[in-house]
Amino acid sequence: MRIQDYHDLPKLRDSLSYLYLEHGVVERAQNAVEFFDKASGRTLIPAASLTTLMLGPGTSITHEAVKTLADNGCLILWCGEEGVRFYAQGMGETRKAYHLLRQAEKSSDPIQRMEVILRMYRFRFGEELDDNLTLEQIRGHEGVRVRKAYAEAAKTSGIKWEGRNYDRGNWGAADPVNRALSAANACLNGLCHAAIVSGGYSPGLGFIHTGKQLSFVYDIADLYKVDITVPLAFRLTAEGAHNLESRVRHTCRDAFHAYNLLDHILPDIDQLLGISDKELAAGAEADADLARPEPWWSPDDLTEAGGDDHARDDVGDSAGWAAR
Repeated sequence: MRIQDYHDLPKLRDSLSYLYLEHGVVERAQNAVEFFDKASGRTLIPAASLTTLMLGPGTSITHEAVKTLADNGCLILWCGEEGVRFYAQGMGETRKAYHLLRQAEKSSDPIQRMEVILRMYRFRFGEELDDNLTLEQIRGHEGVRVRKAYAEAAKTSGIKWEGRNYDRGNWGAADPVNRALSAANACLNGLCHAAIVSGGYSPGLGFIHTGKQLSFVYDIADLYKVDITVPLAFRLTAEGAHNLESRVRHTCRDAFHAYNLLDHILPDIDQLLGISDKELAAGAEADADLARPEPWWSPDDLTEAGGDDHARDDVGDSAGWAAR
């Protein structure tokens, strides 16, 4: 049965983080989704409680399976081997756009954008920054912090560290720890991507990063790398290079759960962007009724989220498009 009220879905924070699949077929089986491959046979996918499904090389997915995953609010990502390349995405849970409008406003206004950038850097440092520091100076301090995190992780794990260096066109040429870092960061990016679209934000409207369709994903993922993926990648590399990328993916899932990352991402985004409680609640009708005609814009929208609730005259067209 098709879900019409998206408030009936599990909360994002209650979901499993992600699942990576390759070399098999994803298809619908009754009202569930299954993955079939020659090695393992058929495996049930918990679509209703899954945040992100990452489809690697050699995977096929049926139309009905995509519909089932979308109805359950599971984001589908088409990616490269080990999840380190991103090609395309499906749709997240929410259908409302008020968070996106607020994000677009802040990213387009230089003063508001700078305020968000400074909040993001303060979040990373976990402390207040000197108001007299320029953005270039803050970025210099951030570079020192990240290099120190790499050095400390290398020392703790006993790994020789020669810097963050890898060839995007030749995955196997990188040393094990750089491959582990890339694999771990890809998992983190996928989870942050799912949270962003689930909250109704755009992955492309970044603040620190800019110019790519994943700019905001990189902004948000950078908030957590030093605490989660950096020490994890060094520790697993020290344990051995056998099946390293696969071990990294599985350990990332455990780490994200232990860190309660899905509890934090959306509230952190809301706080960093300064989203008010009123804006968080706006547009709930769009999720309750997928075919609901949305209101016209009015000048009141400049000061009050939501505006006038005047239904369009083209109800038939709007409902027909939502059903497609």
